[in-house]
Amino acid sequence: MRRIAIAVVASSMSLSLAGCGMLGASEAGAGATPTRSDDITVGVLMPEETNTRYAEFDYPIIKRKVGELTDGKGKTDYANAAASTEKQLSQMQRMIDDKVDIILLDAVDAKAVAPMVQKAKDANIPVIAYDRLAQGPIDGYVSFDNELVGQVQGRSLTERIGNVSLSDKIIMMNGSPTDPNAAQFKKGALSELNGRVTIAKSYDTDKWSPEAAQANMTKAIQDVGKNNIAGVYSANDAMAGGIIKALEAAGVSSADLPPITGQDAELAAVQRIIAGEQYMSVYKPYPAMAEAAAQAAVAKVQGRDIQFDALTRDKVDSPTNKNIPAKLVTVVALTKTNIKQTVIADGIYKASDICTAKYKAECRALTLI
Repeated sequence: MRRIAIAVVASSMSLSLAGCGMLGASEAGAGATPTRSDDITVGVLMPEETNTRYAEFDYPIIKRKVGELTDGKGKTDYANAAASTEKQLSQMQRMIDDKVDIILLDAVDAKAVAPMVQKAKDANIPVIAYDRLAQGPIDGYVSFDNELVGQVQGRSLTERIGNVSLSDKIIMMNGSPTDPNAAQFKKGALSELNGRVTIAKSYDTDKWSPEAAQANMTKAIQDVGKNNIAGVYSANDAMAGGIIKALEAAGVSSADLPPITGQDAELAAVQRIIAGEQYMSVYKPYPAMAEAAAQAAVAKVQGRDIQFDALTRDKVDSPTNKNIPAKLVTVVALTKTNIKQTVIADGIYKASDICTAKYKAECRALTLI
């Protein structure tokens, strides 16, 4: 797999293949003939509702892009599993029964969904894994470089602590054990933390639950001591919110909170970053990933192999399949210093969304308003 070097890079919302000279190429000249017209249906299966990004960003962008690529004729069929494996399997079976043309799958449980992926293949319905690498005979994978996410989180945490040593105790709040991305985030983070700090407590958090993260953090505070925690690795923003609640309940003031990481650049997390309660999040440019997924889905179902290959030049391995064509999008460490250059510049949030009355003073200090 091509790996992307750790770097804080400027994000770009324009996803174009013009630079590689592929997307604008004539398929007819290459002898390729689309197998379907623009009248297609793309099934979109999202995993849960705790993280607001799926409904607010990923799906709307996919829907819009499918429409653009098919002259308004293409449709999307959307379902969210609300963190239930059984519900997602039922939703996918319905899409197979309805004979959608292709499925974009963000799996609740990457292993449990494999037989259903095989069912789709048997029905000649391609499946592209989205965000999380599903097992089974998937046709492609569009996501972020997940180990890089963990590396950015781990490195940001150690840099914020400064002059780290093994005397610095870190609490790790990892994601759901059924989500393969969580294991990659954890691996990336440990590559930055192991041998440099002490992991005092580490938890895998069922269903990425903020409530479970809060409960686990409460236990960690009792065992380690609230004044002995140098930093907290939180795999995402929703759990970071629960972690902060646990620390505040233990009597830690907002000014004395240890540095806490996150991921997803949720609005509440951006506001916590401005207020100094959460140190950083990982901003993943959802428009870039969602547009790439829509482009790959349309290209795949229409038989436009040149476009599909140009979009999926990376390769990844799952426990069941090797050399899966993939598109891995890079990520950005989001702190106070680059809010204007990232989530605001990319149109994810307006300054007015972030700078509500509670955060006006901090926003002015950062020249966001």
